[in-house]
Amino acid sequence: MLRTIIPDLMKAIEGGINGSSILAWIVVIISFIILAKSADLFVDTSISVADRFNISKLVIGLVLVSFATTAPELCVSLTATFQGNSEMALGNAIGSVICNTGLALGIAGIIAPSAIRVLPKILKISGGFLLGISTLCFIFIMPDNTLSLPEGAILIALFFIYLAYIFREYKSGRMGLAPSAETEVPENIKNNNMSIIISFFMISLVGILIASEFIVISATSIAESLHIPKAVIALTLVALGTSVPEVATSLSAARKGFGEIAIGNILGANILNICWVAGASALVNKLVLTPREMYFMFPAMFIMIVAMLIVLRTHYRLTKKEGIMLMALYFIYIAGTVIFFSPS
Repeated sequence: MLRTIIPDLMKAIEGGINGSSILAWIVVIISFIILAKSADLFVDTSISVADRFNISKLVIGLVLVSFATTAPELCVSLTATFQGNSEMALGNAIGSVICNTGLALGIAGIIAPSAIRVLPKILKISGGFLLGISTLCFIFIMPDNTLSLPEGAILIALFFIYLAYIFREYKSGRMGLAPSAETEVPENIKNNNMSIIISFFMISLVGILIASEFIVISATSIAESLHIPKAVIALTLVALGTSVPEVATSLSAARKGFGEIAIGNILGANILNICWVAGASALVNKLVLTPREMYFMFPAMFIMIVAMLIVLRTHYRLTKKEGIMLMALYFIYIAGTVIFFSPS
């Protein structure tokens, strides 16, 4: 994206990063910090704008926050797709689902003051839809190792059908949403006038876009210098970095006793990663994987999703022990990634 605005400067910067692995690591760390701060401000301003226009609390808590926290994944994957790094684009989306499920939700369950209550209706709708679209995405990719433009469009269309169904159920009163599941507007943003809020919103968006560009450049350089497949870097390093907003949001909600928001945010963000991040990236350019990458990342994702759904379905709550179990699965996945893709 920045290449079209300042091509000469970006070419010089990319040359410098590619010429030094140390510089590449410094750039990726700084970019992740900028990404986290920008995403945090993006979430706050998004919530504030929605509140000013009296948008439903359901939109704010279950949909808008998920949209905002997955903005880094979307920007990084789109940037990678524009640059022809399709394996990094899809690896980031799938890796973020795994990170959100194992790390973010796991830690939320551990630090919550008490077991987190799960709303049965939301789990049934969102959990079932997540498992369904994950399976569909795998079916799309399996024959030719490719997620094409029409298949990406189908994923996006299904997401909007899902949203419409959620809103219908909400309006009918069948969602079972408790007052505690509402999201409050942050005080540091709430008291500002709309022009300042919009300015903060635009600044945060620019920060996300710039950080995303440099994450892709530096992560690609690291992968090449270490002779590691780009998909591995995407599944681990990039996915972890872009999942920082989901992790931060879930931990904050869990600490304050609003565990339902943490679970709703993770379910919503995971659905967006498959439908929105992967789907939108496929609209830009077809996403191609090697069979080795495909048959590792998708089974890993299915294991994490099924484990999460079983845990949340048990008495419709998430306990500390179950949070530890999800975290353990995540670290097993990280170890498995390193071993599976290590050079022979």
